[in-house]
Amino acid sequence: MSAPHVVTVGEAMALLVAQTPGPLAAVEHFSRTSAGAELNVATGLSRLGWRVGYISRVGQDPFGDYLLATLDREGIDRRHVQADAQHPTGFMLKSCEPDGHDPQIAYFRRGSAASHLGPEDLPAEGLQGVRWLHITGISVALSDSVRALVLTLVQQARAAGVFVSFDPNLRPRLWPSQTAMVAGLNDWAAQADLVMPGLSEGQLLTGQTTPHDIASWYLDRGAQQVVIKLGPQGAYVADAAGRTTVPGFQVSRVVDTVGAGDGFAVGVLSALLDGQSLADAALRGNAIGARVVQFVGDSEGLPNPEQLAAALQVPRRYC
Repeated sequence: MSAPHVVTVGEAMALLVAQTPGPLAAVEHFSRTSAGAELNVATGLSRLGWRVGYISRVGQDPFGDYLLATLDREGIDRRHVQADAQHPTGFMLKSCEPDGHDPQIAYFRRGSAASHLGPEDLPAEGLQGVRWLHITGISVALSDSVRALVLTLVQQARAAGVFVSFDPNLRPRLWPSQTAMVAGLNDWAAQADLVMPGLSEGQLLTGQTTPHDIASWYLDRGAQQVVIKLGPQGAYVADAAGRTTVPGFQVSRVVDTVGAGDGFAVGVLSALLDGQSLADAALRGNAIGARVVQFVGDSEGLPNPEQLAAALQVPRRYC
C-alpha cells in the first residue's frame, strides 16, 4: 500500500444527532453519524482524492464497529486504528437547532479507547513518504499518553521535512485550567509550520485583538503561515508572500455550525497540497466551511471534487 499523503491522529467518536428540537434530555430520537475533528479532516481530504492515514483507537463495541466501517467507506487508511477490548468508544450527543444557532453538545469520552493512545501506537514505518502531518489541540488534551504520541509524531515530521499544520480547536473542558490550555496550545503552535486559529481563539491564545497582530504573534514564534478564520467574513492570511483578507461565501440558511472549522481546514490543506497560494487555499477553506454549515452532521457537507467546484461558484461576501 502506498504511503499516505497526509497523516492525522485523534479520537473518532460516534455522534447522535437529535431529530427534534429541544433540550437533549427531552429528545427521544437521534440519528447516528461520525464525529471528531481529525476524522472530519481525514474524511474531507479523502473525498477530494488524497490518501489519508489515521491513527486512533476505538472500543470493541458497536460504536467502534460503526466507526471502522465509516473509515473503510470513506477510503481512509486505518492500518493504525486499533480496536481496544478494555476501553469504550467515545460518543457525543448534539441538539437540533432549526434557527442555526450553535447546538448543545454533551460528550461521553472520559476513559475512552482513544484517550489511551500512546507512543506504542506509532506506525512502525514512521512518516516515510508522508507529505503532511495535521494535529489539533483536541488530541494533545486527551491524556498524557496521547500527548506523548503526538509529540513523537511532530518530532518525526520535523526530522523528515514533513509539513505540520495545527488547528488549536479549543476544548476548555479537556484542560485543567485556562492558563494550562493557553500555555499548552501555544507550545504546540510553536512547533507547526501552519497555524489556523479562529479569531476568538487567536485573541485568547495570544492576547492580541486584530487578525494582523495575531498573525504577527505566530509568525514571530516560528510559523511559516497563519490563517485566521473570521466566520462569514472570510479569513485573514499571512506568510512571507504577504497578507490579505479573503472573502467568505454567502449562505442562505445555516443548519448546523459544528464541523465548519474542520471543513475550512480541509479546504486549506487540500489547496496547499495542490500547490495553490495561501490566499487561494483560504478561499477554498471558506467555500467548504460555508457548505458544511448547510448540512446536519459534522462531515455530511464535506464535498467531492465536483461539489467543491460548485461551492466555489457561490457569490462571495466581500468585507
